[in-house]
Amino acid sequence: MTKFRVGILGATGVVGQRFIQLLEDHPQFEVAALAASDRSQGKEYADACTWRLPGEMPHRVKAIRVQSPEPPLDCDFVFSSLPGDIAAEAEQNFARGGYPVISNSSSHRMAADVPLLIPEVNPDHVSMINVQQDIRGYDRGFIVTNPNCSAIVIVMALAPLQAQFGVTSCVATTMQALSGAGYPGVASLDATDNVVPFISGEEEKIEAETLKLLGRYHGGAIEAAEMKISAQCNRVNVTDGHMASMRVQFAQSVSIDQIREALSSFTAVPQELNLHSAPERPVIVRDEADRPQPRLDRDAGKGMSITVGKIRADGVLDYRFVALGHNTVRGAAGAAILNAELLVAKGYLVH
Repeated sequence: MTKFRVGILGATGVVGQRFIQLLEDHPQFEVAALAASDRSQGKEYADACTWRLPGEMPHRVKAIRVQSPEPPLDCDFVFSSLPGDIAAEAEQNFARGGYPVISNSSSHRMAADVPLLIPEVNPDHVSMINVQQDIRGYDRGFIVTNPNCSAIVIVMALAPLQAQFGVTSCVATTMQALSGAGYPGVASLDATDNVVPFISGEEEKIEAETLKLLGRYHGGAIEAAEMKISAQCNRVNVTDGHMASMRVQFAQSVSIDQIREALSSFTAVPQELNLHSAPERPVIVRDEADRPQPRLDRDAGKGMSITVGKIRADGVLDYRFVALGHNTVRGAAGAAILNAELLVAKGYLVH
């Protein structure tokens, strides 16, 4: 099978590097073009990028010359991990130019005609691509986004419960890893021996994106989920892995055993289609009193599974539990790659 040629926008950043790492031996995609900021342009990737991930920089990308994040690029579609202020215009330019854009950036997530996608949760939202192309006059191009890194963890835990029992309210307190701030990220003297109870815009993103993700696609539009959600976000001294302590209220009476079964048995379209990046178990339930933990559980399902533990009755809402996911894999690059695999399966990506 001829592989799709992929371009990566923001290729020198932490998420851009994670894209390259995850795509190294991908059966459907190969990296063909790299783009980044002015200071990197014109250099070979090996000279432009200081590799920050474990292991060596993949050999086949070292000699690729870094270009400007604007069309044309010699590829079939692009993954974008550009900063939000740059992504807003650049991603639209690529879509206008006929390139499908699968974005990890925040700029277009809440646009009414842009799918905000988790393939296990709302695969039917890909139909919004057709609406977007009609509204914006795009031909082959379009924009699809994946959610905020903490929103993915929260929604993956909520989705099977919402589908089976109805969730009326959710309160989530996040403990988010340092890598979520990019590189160099949080200064060492701010992070060491400390918890920072503020991440700019994060709480608003979680609250808005959760309702869109769990909403219903109907009549060419997405109707937001009818539930209440409140989020508080904290940066903690952990390298990778975002954790959310969650409390939920249900629309009906539910037992702990029913919650455990709904979460642990959850599978969806990516598993049915056997998509390459889809974990066999999207949600893993742990029964130990002290799990999940970032160091022990963030790599579950090759970083694509969400781990849930400490399911207990709650004295204020109905139940509480803790959810954990890898923020630069499931919460970023891996999420976008899984989105692309779904788009191939649904016929939206063509050579």
